[in-house]
Amino acid sequence: MARSKSSQQWLDEHVNDVYVKRAQADGYRSRASYKLLELIEKDKLVRPGMVAMDLGSAPGGWSQVLATRVGAKGRVIASDILPMDAIAGVDFIQGDFTEDEVFDDIMATLDNAPVDLVVSDMAPNISGINVADQAASMYLVELALDMARQVLKPGGCFVAKVFQGVGYDEYLKDVRSSFSKVLIRKPDASRARSREVYVVAKGFKG
Repeated sequence: MARSKSSQQWLDEHVNDVYVKRAQADGYRSRASYKLLELIEKDKLVRPGMVAMDLGSAPGGWSQVLATRVGAKGRVIASDILPMDAIAGVDFIQGDFTEDEVFDDIMATLDNAPVDLVVSDMAPNISGINVADQAASMYLVELALDMARQVLKPGGCFVAKVFQGVGYDEYLKDVRSSFSKVLIRKPDASRARSREVYVVAKGFKG
């Protein structure tokens, strides 16, 4: 079956992508690892011994970064509806974290440990219908924010991928109601043509 022009263009771009090549060389599962690395460096989000939660973690690029940064005394709890191969230092719970059983598994794994950082690189399966895709993406980041509010300790941080469009301004307003400082970042590893940005929220009000 012949590839469409757009899929061939994506494939060519992916194969020649400098971050794809770096990820392969550095042993990261995803080029997205470099987005989180840049955010961590710029905003001082991670330190050894922290407890971090990675929502929508598969294939594991962000969990890899977090595990190396929090170190042996820290913890990473990751969750995704998709399977994810094991990563040293990461507790993975497969399933939809909005479902009671999966949520309870996550809470049991945390064992009442206060969470310092919640990150989400979640994105919906793209249908190509912009209005529907934007609504689906906003729904996911709202779920991530809800989870962050439930598990973060006062002063904790939240990072989430958000697509600019309908609902974006209202979402930022909502985030600002729960955090003392909210920044918008566009990491170098984020493709320029993408509408994605990253919300970095610090100082959870509890």
